[in-house]
Amino acid sequence: MQGRVTGMGGGGLREVAAPFVVPGPSGVAVRDRLKQLTERDVEVLRLVGGHLGSLAARDLRARCAAGPDHDSQAWAARKRDLTAASSSRWAGSITKATHDQWGLARRAQLAHVQSLEARVATVAHRLSLPVGEKGTRHAPGGYRSKREWHAKSRRLHVLQDRLTAARADWQAGVVHVVRGGKALLNTRHHLDAAGLTERQWRARWEASRRFLQADGESGKRYGNETIRVTPDGEVSLKLPAPLAHLANAPHGRYVLTARVTFAHRGEQWADRITAHRAVAYRIHEDTLRGRWYLTASWALPPATVVPLAAARAHGMLGVDMNADHLAAWRLDTHGNPVGQPLRFGYTLTGTAAHRDAQVRHALIRLLHFARRHQLAIAIEDLDFTAETTREKHGRRKQFRRLISGMPTSRLRARLVSMAAELGIPIVAVDPAYTSKWGAQHWQQPLTSTTRKPTRHDAASIAIGRRALGHPIRRRTAPPRTHQSDGCGHRTAQAGPGAPGREGPRPRIPGPRTRSVPPDAERTRATRTPRTVRDVRSDQEWVQHSLLLTE
Repeated sequence: MQGRVTGMGGGGLREVAAPFVVPGPSGVAVRDRLKQLTERDVEVLRLVGGHLGSLAARDLRARCAAGPDHDSQAWAARKRDLTAASSSRWAGSITKATHDQWGLARRAQLAHVQSLEARVATVAHRLSLPVGEKGTRHAPGGYRSKREWHAKSRRLHVLQDRLTAARADWQAGVVHVVRGGKALLNTRHHLDAAGLTERQWRARWEASRRFLQADGESGKRYGNETIRVTPDGEVSLKLPAPLAHLANAPHGRYVLTARVTFAHRGEQWADRITAHRAVAYRIHEDTLRGRWYLTASWALPPATVVPLAAARAHGMLGVDMNADHLAAWRLDTHGNPVGQPLRFGYTLTGTAAHRDAQVRHALIRLLHFARRHQLAIAIEDLDFTAETTREKHGRRKQFRRLISGMPTSRLRARLVSMAAELGIPIVAVDPAYTSKWGAQHWQQPLTSTTRKPTRHDAASIAIGRRALGHPIRRRTAPPRTHQSDGCGHRTAQAGPGAPGREGPRPRIPGPRTRSVPPDAERTRATRTPRTVRDVRSDQEWVQHSLLLTE
């Protein structure tokens, strides 16, 4: 279903975007634990991280004060101010991180303004309708009772005040950023509910505000002069000028006792540092486990995207993402479902690490199936960021909670990254009407005594057919008199360029009646025709053997 489609009942449906092959990831990151750190190492890391964190907070304040009028000259001035208290390379990393953080806050602010505008418009529209008026397919109706109408009228004023303040901040270029996170800051006032002591919260707060990250430098020794990791795993960092007296190595450097060995992508990392290509590093502390970690990241060259026609060459594996499983179905090049529906389950309960492991395990099984059958994967281009408000879905709290808990962005990012390693193309399709039309056209025809496909299984077929360029609707069956004996069954799928795809099947030699065995024509040619006497006359009537096949 490509291009603009029209709906039934006189209402038009929104335009469905064309499918496209998702490009691969632009960078990778690997992490390893810093084991066997001494007390001296931990003390130095905390002092350096705290000092640089205070500089980063001061630089962020200066950047927010400059607003949208900030230019390259102001950036250079900020870097000069930081260089005296750290080093040129540390100052460059701090100003770059500040610029990225301010830009992210600015984009989030615009998204917040647009969300408030949509919520205000929805509430105002429903308040303008009479109480109890039913809605239509394209617009919600009035509120159910006067009590709800009164509560929503008060909420409208609250949303309008928030919108006015957000618009004023946007126009003035004012952003609200908290180094360490706003959620952790608010936890300080609810320690009992969070199950933390003030000391535990303080340790987590200080760890989140430290700054121990350095951008890579191409052409420099081992790809980074600030935080350096040698091929044998030795980690050293350049100390800021006020802390140079803590150095235990020449040129104001401090060497840690820990050694790192990247188990994942270790060969790629070693190839980069031996060729002196840029590698960025970040050191952080996990206060819950009492561990320190080193993360290495680098950019990948832009990979050549597989053409869409090549991705469709061997068929498609349509995947429908749900709150607790991935529903998939294999489709051939003509859009026909092959085999049985597939289900890759996961649970989104427990800790964040457990949820992430569940998602990765489901994706691994999905990718192994696709690679075994040489299939591309078709998935919806979902985005629920603007669909979780109560103004959008009203009293459907369970549905709002359901879509809020679906890990769409994390699953999509992990799928693209893992598929790129295996060389499996990912085709993204427009999610419009896939669940509705899939259930309407495919769920009942595929149901049998041994197979009970769900609505999600049917949606996976719709997703795969849209990725293949076929319409979701199945071909209309011919009249009953032409389905079998007359012209042959014509509901099987065929390619758009197949000759005679709308015509009857080719003539198969042999009898057409189902009561005669396949070799009856050859048998009748050698046997004597039977004679049937009509009881109403004395004449004999002989039935010719060729009458059954003409």
